[in-house]
Amino acid sequence: MLDASIATFIVDKIQSLPSGLVYTVVAFLVFGEAALFIGFVLPGETSVIIAGVVASQGRVNIVALCVLVVVAAILGDSVGYFVGQRWGARLLEMKLFQRRREDVDRAIEGLRRRGPFYVFLGRFTAFLRAVMPGLAGLSRMQYGRFLIANASGAIAWGVAFSLLGYFAGTALTKIEKYASWAGIAVLVVLVAVIVTIYFVRRGRDLERERGPR
Repeated sequence: MLDASIATFIVDKIQSLPSGLVYTVVAFLVFGEAALFIGFVLPGETSVIIAGVVASQGRVNIVALCVLVVVAAILGDSVGYFVGQRWGARLLEMKLFQRRREDVDRAIEGLRRRGPFYVFLGRFTAFLRAVMPGLAGLSRMQYGRFLIANASGAIAWGVAFSLLGYFAGTALTKIEKYASWAGIAVLVVLVAVIVTIYFVRRGRDLERERGPR
């Protein structure tokens, strides 16, 4: 797995890139989550949020960013689906998957029980976002059903996280211009609380999926 400091370096660099490269890097990271299994190293939502902040600074267009993220997610997951359909059994033998075999098995069971709905939900969890398309292909889910569920999830996820970064960046800019440092502190605390609640809920969801051990 990529060292955390390297992942942080990549995210930090996004903020200093020219606008054209911001689009390119974010599209590659989102596309590669399932197509190249980059999601095991760097969740795509991190780069999407950072790009949303960059959009709030006027350096990239938020509408173009949303469209790009959604398209990259759909295309990347489609590639992941066909990779899983063709080489899924071999991929599961790799150490990358063997280390998390229990999680993979639970994902396969969830996919078997919930089908396309589980594909949609998987878009909002980093691990499932990386493996779900390949597992859907491996399980021989009909591509049309997968595509509808995956595209729906990609639209909701891509737009939501792009706007999350955009509005967070816009709010910070306004506070820096019109308010005191106390106001900035309040905003930071508020964002921290929201993020904490989000990850706590996501952790609980994962625990429910895993079931009793």
